[in-house]
Amino acid sequence: MHGKVLVIDPIATNRIVLRVKLAASHYNMLQAGSIADAMQVLAQDTPDLILCAGTLPDGDPLRLLSRIRKMGLAGKMPIIALSCADSESERLRLLAGGIDDVLQKPINDALLLARTRSIIRAYATASEWTLREGTSRALGFGEEIATFSPAQTLRIVAEDRVAAAPWITALSDRINARTVFAKPAAAVSEAEPGCTPDAFVLVIGPDEGPQMLQLLATIRSQANTRHCAILAVLDSDYATLGAQMLDMGANDLMRCTRSSEELALRLEALLSRKMVTDSLRDTVRSGIEAAVIDPLTGLHNRRYAMPHLSRIAERATRTGKPYAVMIADMDHFKRINDTLGHAAGDAVLVETARRLKENLRAVDLVARIGGEEFLIVLPGVGLGNARRAAKRLCQIIQNTPFEVPDRTAPVDATISIGMTVIDPVNGTHSTVAQKPEALLDRADKALYGAKAKGRNRVILSRPAA
Repeated sequence: MHGKVLVIDPIATNRIVLRVKLAASHYNMLQAGSIADAMQVLAQDTPDLILCAGTLPDGDPLRLLSRIRKMGLAGKMPIIALSCADSESERLRLLAGGIDDVLQKPINDALLLARTRSIIRAYATASEWTLREGTSRALGFGEEIATFSPAQTLRIVAEDRVAAAPWITALSDRINARTVFAKPAAAVSEAEPGCTPDAFVLVIGPDEGPQMLQLLATIRSQANTRHCAILAVLDSDYATLGAQMLDMGANDLMRCTRSSEELALRLEALLSRKMVTDSLRDTVRSGIEAAVIDPLTGLHNRRYAMPHLSRIAERATRTGKPYAVMIADMDHFKRINDTLGHAAGDAVLVETARRLKENLRAVDLVARIGGEEFLIVLPGVGLGNARRAAKRLCQIIQNTPFEVPDRTAPVDATISIGMTVIDPVNGTHSTVAQKPEALLDRADKALYGAKAKGRNRVILSRPAA
């Protein structure tokens, strides 16, 4: 089943018609004839969407929403009101009260199904990010979601600037966001990274449907705009084109009634939801980064490095290309910490990480896997080039002393490197990928050899062919 839908309508025939329509699209249907009946259903089950008649024996959709809030279920399921009257004042009253959308009866089947899919998808996405954020927080990686509202930007997209001007003027007085105009051809090209709008309002005139559908697909396909909120304002062919817009990724739609109040209400809801989702997404991203990034040096940590090394080994086995694994360790690092303090030691580690990273390729892995130990992996590099790279890194560390806090004279430091090279063609003939632990063990033993032979040198440990 695609999801559960609760239909609340006092007329049994209406419930049956909706049940048949939605069940044919694989929704699991729940039914109630009143708010009291609906409360009994909700006590036992949580639907993904509620379709509620505009008039009920014991209240209306806002009364239902109030009861849901008292149950602690607010925000967990969207509510679409099904109204018999085409009344702008009633629609505004319901939207202002917190109802997610209002559809007028008789409802076009395609539009109803598209709106159902769209709104369930939106709530499911928000729920998924909330779950991920909760997991990050439980693991100690999450931070509190920002409660302030940053400056937001709207982009009104229309072929005719004159037609869009009243919307821009009206919204500037109703909504706390900067509103700009763009023609469809420039709507996305002008949305550069760092200045991407939070929402697009697509004002669609007669015969402009195909062009706007193409723009909608472009917005959803671009990395910097795919998370933008999109509200479509339709001048004609509301049901058919509206259903297409929703299925292609529009978040909401409305008729071109020139009601700036309705537009503002819908945009406020979309922008509020986007702000929360963006914050959740950023929190999860920060949590993931915290899990795999060393906070001192900014390099990847052991948690990231070991699976990455395993993938490099597996790819080398498939392709027959060589790779080198090195462990670089600071020489006499304890002496720096003990004599100059931990702040000086941290400065040396940070600068060492920078030098290693800047003097290797982007494809190479540099990770901090211990206090003063760094793992370096060079994919596609054979013995000769690996040896030269390792010696060059030793020279880079040795040749330039390190500036440290509260000390006029810079500090000299060196590194020792233990290295193993896996070459499926010219060296190790193996039909299985080398295990990361075994690779590190060989490099570590070579590192001990470098330390024993006086430090500031490279020692190779390569298994026999």
